[in-house]
Amino acid sequence: MSLFGQALGLTRGLRFRLAVSYVAFFTILLVFLGLVFRQTLSNTFETQMSSVLDEEWGAAKGYLQTGPEGPNWFYDEKDPDESFTVRRLQRVYMLADTQGHVLQHSEIYDSIGIDPPAQIQAILQSGSPAIRIRKDANGVPYMVRSGLWVDHEGHKYYLGIGRAVDYNDKVIHDFTVNYFSIVPVVIVLSGLLGWFMAGRALDPLNSVAQTAQRITHSNLDMQIPLRRAGDELDRLIEAFNRMMTRLNLSFEQIRQFSTDVSHELRTPLTVIRGQLEVALFTAETPDQYRDAMINALEDVERLSNIVRALLMLSQAESGQLVLQKAEVNFSELVRDLVEEYQIPADAEGVRLSASVPESCILLADRVQIERLVTNLLSNAVKYTPAGGRVEVRVLQKDDEIKFQIEDTGVGIAPDHLPHIFDRFYRVPSADPEKGLGLGLSFVSWIVKAHGGTVDVESELQKGTRFTVSLPAGVVRRPLPETPAFSTSEPLH
Repeated sequence: MSLFGQALGLTRGLRFRLAVSYVAFFTILLVFLGLVFRQTLSNTFETQMSSVLDEEWGAAKGYLQTGPEGPNWFYDEKDPDESFTVRRLQRVYMLADTQGHVLQHSEIYDSIGIDPPAQIQAILQSGSPAIRIRKDANGVPYMVRSGLWVDHEGHKYYLGIGRAVDYNDKVIHDFTVNYFSIVPVVIVLSGLLGWFMAGRALDPLNSVAQTAQRITHSNLDMQIPLRRAGDELDRLIEAFNRMMTRLNLSFEQIRQFSTDVSHELRTPLTVIRGQLEVALFTAETPDQYRDAMINALEDVERLSNIVRALLMLSQAESGQLVLQKAEVNFSELVRDLVEEYQIPADAEGVRLSASVPESCILLADRVQIERLVTNLLSNAVKYTPAGGRVEVRVLQKDDEIKFQIEDTGVGIAPDHLPHIFDRFYRVPSADPEKGLGLGLSFVSWIVKAHGGTVDVESELQKGTRFTVSLPAGVVRRPLPETPAFSTSEPLH
């Protein structure tokens, strides 16, 4: 990339724009404050000088008196304070009659310009004093207060008293020069500070960008550490981390699905291929071909069941399988399913009994709840030896319904209990022909999808008890339980 391209990319960056915005705002603020301070200083000096002139105006009226020769200054020349005060008043001084004829004036007043008669008469007619800024030939500014003066005998005169304000202007000028000389330095420093602060503020964003660039299908578990500042950037990092968690979960489900499919389909496919190859090369009679095709069809059916179960479980775990909830009489559903399993239980020599209330309402997806009960019933009957028993109980307490299935089967070792809800997990001692290892995975998903919990307790060679807790759909008055029924008591 060329140097120009790099510079162009830098100016388009968010850090550059934040720093420039900060500098622009700070520059406008400094200039505005400088102008405000300058105007405030100027107004303060002007107010102070007006007060001084008001005091000197009052003092001048005290020393000016009208004698035989007209108005004149009367004071004790031997008194140094009075002499100093009068000389100060006479430095910028003018006295005229009401017609505008100048009677007395100082040399400095002459340099700033004697007031013309028209202006004198206009000020006298206004009835209020006038304050003006006037400059002498050298450009020195003076503030002049002029207006009507009436002596003790009632004679009217025009009096003007002034003072130099060059010192005030010098102070304002020095402040302006010094302040606006420092402003560029402050702006440069603020620009560097803004650049640094923008960089610090954007570090988490850069971390997000760098992390996103490093993400591949093999490291979706990457997380950005929180700054613990509780600000918008922390919320952005939390949102990004949650997104990564969801992506990782989705990819894990895809990987798990692929692994499960390849693992579970490998053996049946190998068996089918072997059977067909043996039939192709060794079968000589139609019966041999027919036996080979029957065995292959059985394995194909097994494959179809595996694929259907995997697809449904994957759709359920990824949220694609939407529950169709409605009010379900759970007691009636359990009684019907237990009745269906009476014949298989009798065939295995297992005593099946149930204890359920007359009515128990769930807000649930009936199809999925049937699958839950069926899977637990099927497992209990399968893994209970002849002479054993399976007991089904439904209990309702307040807004919770408990469904329990307890058997006296072979039991599950403690090491295997944490894994029994994993897909395709089968206890090593279990008969592999009795299932795909997906039933309890469905049970776990169905319970979670309905906002419930499932617990399991088991002991080897003594039996297992599953307890499913589900929120009740409608609160109803608890009814007494029906008597327990068994294989010898048909269900109605």
